[in-house]
Amino acid sequence: MTVRTDIRPDGVALVTLDRPERHNAIDLPTADRLKRLWGEFRRDDDVRAVVLTGAGDRAFCTGIDRSADVPQPGSPFSLDDPLLDIGPKAADLWKPVVAAVGGMACGGAFYLLGESEFLVAAENATFFDPHTSYGMVSAYEALHMVQRMPFGEAARTALMGTAERLSARRAYDIGLVSELTPPGGAVAAALRAAAVIAAYPTEAVQGTVRALWAAREAARAHAFAVAPHLVSLGSLPPSDQAARFAARTREHRVR
Repeated sequence: MTVRTDIRPDGVALVTLDRPERHNAIDLPTADRLKRLWGEFRRDDDVRAVVLTGAGDRAFCTGIDRSADVPQPGSPFSLDDPLLDIGPKAADLWKPVVAAVGGMACGGAFYLLGESEFLVAAENATFFDPHTSYGMVSAYEALHMVQRMPFGEAARTALMGTAERLSARRAYDIGLVSELTPPGGAVAAALRAAAVIAAYPTEAVQGTVRALWAAREAARAHAFAVAPHLVSLGSLPPSDQAARFAARTREHRVR
């Protein structure tokens, strides 16, 4: 089991990415489980809100597991992205999702953060996007983040790669994070907020979530249509990406 689920009596489902030995990176079975899980929650009236987190204290999620083998079609106009539909909105789930972040959240984790209603983060959380460091285009990840933080901050996060990480405090100051907690406290804070929301009439809550997302859907859909072509055109061949990953350093600045 790489995803743990606890449906609580207050109507909140606690979803935990449970691969702490891999920094909760998402392999293909985990991606498939997340896709199915959001669909299950759509039909489960006992679930009225969701808290999403990662096991352990080192990482919320570090995106796609680099050991995952994702064969690609030969056409430059096609791209199979296993993380594209791991988020709740891709499954047409309009029950609110609160992300509880501790430790690292990077790369493909932004698919999940980008489709959550709001984020709660522990003070030890950091956010970064390694794509450009490894010769990869940050398309979907950057598009998610540019809708959640000021453009300049999203651009800097996407372009600085592994050299720089956004601290939880800075993320709070720019509005990416709505609440800061001491280390280890993000899940409890997120559960408190989700319990309040779950106590309200679910029809009103889901309608409000849908209304909020309607304000950004047109721009998001247009940008997502362009993203696969940018990835195909701008990313290095997989072997070159792997070489850059193998030669990476651990040095980085936290701002």
